[in-house]
Amino acid sequence: MNNEGNFSMKKAFEADTGRVLNIVINSLYSEKEIFLRELISNSSDALDKRRFLSLTDKNDNVGTDDLKIEIQASKKDSTLIIKDNGVGMSKEELEKSLGTIAKSGTTEFLAELEKNSGKDKKKKDVNLIGQFGVGFYSAFMVADKVEVVSKGVGQTKANKWESDGISGYEISEANKEEVGTEITLHIKKSEKEYLDKERIGFITRKYSDHLMYSVNFIDGKNEPELLNKASAIWTREKKDISAEQYEEFYKQIGAGFNKPLLTLHNKVEGTLSYINLLFIPDSRPFDLFQMDVKSKIKLYSNRVLITDDSESILPRWLRFVKGIVDTSDVDLNVSREMLQHNVTLNKISKALKKRVINELKKMKDKDQEKYSSFWNEFGIVLKEGIYEDFDLKTELLELSKFQSMNGDKLVFLSDYIEKMNTEQKDIYYLAAENKEMAEGSPHLEVFKKKKLDVLFLTDPIDTFWLSMAGEFQDRKFVSITKGDIDLTAFSDDKKEKEKKPPAGMKGLVEKIKEILGENVQDVKVSTKLVDSACCLVAPDTGMDVQMERIMKIQNKDFKGMPRILEINPDHNIIKKLNKIKDTDKDALNDASFLLFDQAKMVEGELPNDIAKFNQRMSKFLGIALS
Repeated sequence: MNNEGNFSMKKAFEADTGRVLNIVINSLYSEKEIFLRELISNSSDALDKRRFLSLTDKNDNVGTDDLKIEIQASKKDSTLIIKDNGVGMSKEELEKSLGTIAKSGTTEFLAELEKNSGKDKKKKDVNLIGQFGVGFYSAFMVADKVEVVSKGVGQTKANKWESDGISGYEISEANKEEVGTEITLHIKKSEKEYLDKERIGFITRKYSDHLMYSVNFIDGKNEPELLNKASAIWTREKKDISAEQYEEFYKQIGAGFNKPLLTLHNKVEGTLSYINLLFIPDSRPFDLFQMDVKSKIKLYSNRVLITDDSESILPRWLRFVKGIVDTSDVDLNVSREMLQHNVTLNKISKALKKRVINELKKMKDKDQEKYSSFWNEFGIVLKEGIYEDFDLKTELLELSKFQSMNGDKLVFLSDYIEKMNTEQKDIYYLAAENKEMAEGSPHLEVFKKKKLDVLFLTDPIDTFWLSMAGEFQDRKFVSITKGDIDLTAFSDDKKEKEKKPPAGMKGLVEKIKEILGENVQDVKVSTKLVDSACCLVAPDTGMDVQMERIMKIQNKDFKGMPRILEINPDHNIIKKLNKIKDTDKDALNDASFLLFDQAKMVEGELPNDIAKFNQRMSKFLGIALS
């Protein structure tokens, strides 16, 4: 059928590729039949690209009705062939696509694969191959040798890639008249079931019924037999699509591998016409938080694929949404650069953002448990929109959940406001690295005493969106670690309202400020400490503590502004320091720095000078134990 030419090149697999193949072949899948879905999907993608070229490139005159996928099986030769007349591949593309794992050969990918491989073969829904874009390698689960002969559009020569999945691969010249790709699997003796026509038909209908291209079984004796319905699923009426068909399409496009948490299938007609079939997965992908990961939606024009990773349809903060958009209002010849500034896509994008938010609102109101599941997986990403999309900040804040001081369950802002003290005007929050660090903050002491709830903002994005959304429902967001907060209105105790600092405290404050010098902006008597001796407070015009921490991570040279040291006049240590402030300068000096370092450590920072901190601490312990 295909004769090799003179050119031949042998190469070993890259280390990552070899590791992936070992996992795929030996331990990943409990359902080996998935391999056929993956190979048919690859052929469908190749046909999508050929169809687009046929409408935009004068040099490619294939008719769109002629695009097809064919399957042949030979029990005599133990071979299974999947053939398409798609866009095809050049020698370089064969090597890049099949010889290496270009984008997926990462530490995270391999760690995730190895974590999910294990010995448990009952995890039937863990289809990691599709998730990471290495579906082709699933062929080696059922074949001990795979040959790929391909000829790209515009190419005069064909090339063959072959491998046993162990030692490496070989690329050589081959004879092939038609453009496209032909994959030959030499089936293992233990996997003969995949040469059976009925088995092949069952798998094809199960996984690929929704493809727009026909998948035909060819036996050389009878007429080709159509194995699937061959109509794009998104063009059908919703009532004609089963939940199982939606789920298979969801898996086929790599959106997820169980059932979608939410499916949005809509047809819009009028001044703007488009169809969207979007999914929100039930769990986050491994690369959700990588910096270069953006929203990727397949864009079609009248069922012709324009691009399979459009970043213009949905913003990055909705990158967890997967699916397709098909519109007749976009020119087939539009370039990727023009897509970014396309008026029609901008309008579609705005409408789809609203649609996703509205569907999330419905979920929030009708199914709290389901919404909590969504929030746990994607909430941190959704909150990026508060910072990036000013027009939608209110809607996104309504959907956002937060940890609070008064309970273990996450709360909506509306819940927080509903339970606020009648005298309370602001939304109090504490930004910290995690809930445990927030709960240990001395800044909470007076709020606990006065039974005022405080929100814990523990996601890095929180400190950024606060600069864009200063209030919610006319309530200002107020950091309890910044500036002076007057809480006297929340006390019914007349004595507490009229309480004044102990005599001589002003002198102590001045001396501590002089000792600490440039380490602090100021030293003040605290009105909110109850049990702790001191704490650090950011000035009204300064950065929140958590924001400074993030800035330091991003820029090692960032120093931040000195903060205000607040001391508790009722604490025993402060009272004793007030008594010795004029008689024991050395003790006051050491104590001032120990208090300052202690306040820093409570916030998760190290003392400025660890050696001196140890010396001072040892000195004080020696005095205390003598």
